[in-house]
Amino acid sequence: MTSVQTATGTAPVAATGNSGSAETAERDARRARVDVHHHYTAPEWLDWAEKHEVVHRRSLPPWTRWDLDTALTMMDWAGIRTSVFTVAMLGRPQEPKVRRESARVALQAAGDLVKSHPDRFAFYTPVFLDSPDLSLWSLTHGMDDLGAVGASVRTSVKGVYLGHPDQNVILAELNERSAVVSVHPMDVPRGGAGLEGVPPFLCDFLLDTTRAALSLIINGTLDRYPDLTFILPHGGGFLPYIATRAEVFSDQLTPKVEGARVRDYLHRFYYDTAGPMSPSSTPSLLAAAGSSRILYGSDWPPTPTHLVTGVTAPALDNDPALDEEQRRLINRDNAHRLLPALTGGRRP
Repeated sequence: MTSVQTATGTAPVAATGNSGSAETAERDARRARVDVHHHYTAPEWLDWAEKHEVVHRRSLPPWTRWDLDTALTMMDWAGIRTSVFTVAMLGRPQEPKVRRESARVALQAAGDLVKSHPDRFAFYTPVFLDSPDLSLWSLTHGMDDLGAVGASVRTSVKGVYLGHPDQNVILAELNERSAVVSVHPMDVPRGGAGLEGVPPFLCDFLLDTTRAALSLIINGTLDRYPDLTFILPHGGGFLPYIATRAEVFSDQLTPKVEGARVRDYLHRFYYDTAGPMSPSSTPSLLAAAGSSRILYGSDWPPTPTHLVTGVTAPALDNDPALDEEQRRLINRDNAHRLLPALTGGRRP
């Protein structure tokens, strides 16, 4: 490892073994990553939520104590130029006026953060699968008023998965906007099936992501809304690994899906690297999606800084299944193509 001097100190950088323009371009990409998987809990929202007894800080996980200086330090150390974040609101009040106020406070904080650091941050505005009215308001306010570059949505809410026909009003609006939609599991349905001693994020989250992707396929969402783009977290869960299995048994799905179409659908998704990438997982992901559909994701701060900088980012930089061009695509270029607003452009 070598190091460079950043605005917040000396940061480790993975060394490259080749010389010439390819090495220079890749070194630049490793110092200018676009992170599409960053969790932002606004301090302003946390103050509001505690004041209104929506949540209590002591009951929330440590990663909700988001701090700007800590975030920028982590980003510099990991070589992240821009983080595109989801707006976390772990308190879920049911009263519509309180829910909208909760979203308003969180979105305003997100917009202010991006406005003050436009080169370092961008954000997805949240979509609420159980509330079309709140979702439409959030899309209008977040994207039109505050400049969100996409939307974020949970894989499932109360056991109802993304792509269910009840969500058509929301999905139609997203499609009209040609939205990039970041997907993430949160409250996975347990139903007594969870394994004691194993935290949900280890395998249940991956299964929930896989189920959401299959739900989008069997409900015809990808056909009805062709201008939608979904980013699947954690390398797509188990989906790349079971790609062939899904093709072979596609006639067992309800409704049935043509096996040849399953492969096409898998290429409609983008997949982030917060799996993390590894010699055991990268070949499956490349075979299912190709390097042009993979995006860098840190999953910070639930994945702590020492793991991002010491394990997951180096795992990507040194993955033997990837060449220099593929790493450059994953670190930066794919995200710039998908989200041209990050470079001052607009999606076609």
